[in-house]
Amino acid sequence: MNISDEIKRLHELHQAGALSDAEFSQAKARLLAEQEKASLGPGPGNGDLASEFSRLRRTRGDRWISGVCGGLARVSGMDSWVWRLVFTVFTLYFLLGLLIYLLMWVFVPEE
Repeated sequence: MNISDEIKRLHELHQAGALSDAEFSQAKARLLAEQEKASLGPGPGNGDLASEFSRLRRTRGDRWISGVCGGLARVSGMDSWVWRLVFTVFTLYFLLGLLIYLLMWVFVPEE
């Protein structure tokens, strides 16, 4: 069901007396806000990948070594322990995690 069908259904409910004027206005505003949010795209900041990476900073508070995992946690919305686990697994199995971590340590600025 698209947005115009949903608004039409709300209008029919309003005309039938099932919704008051205030309820109709609130429901319509909620539908329009959801539509606008969906059109902005995915992601915590509703931005593209490049803008999310531009927000990336190494943290000073949530750090064990250099703050890379804490910074990734802030940008992605995941816990920092998940990122630490990912880097550990990739280091143990592929040695790629260590390389990526070191590169991020060098090239990602500190907050």
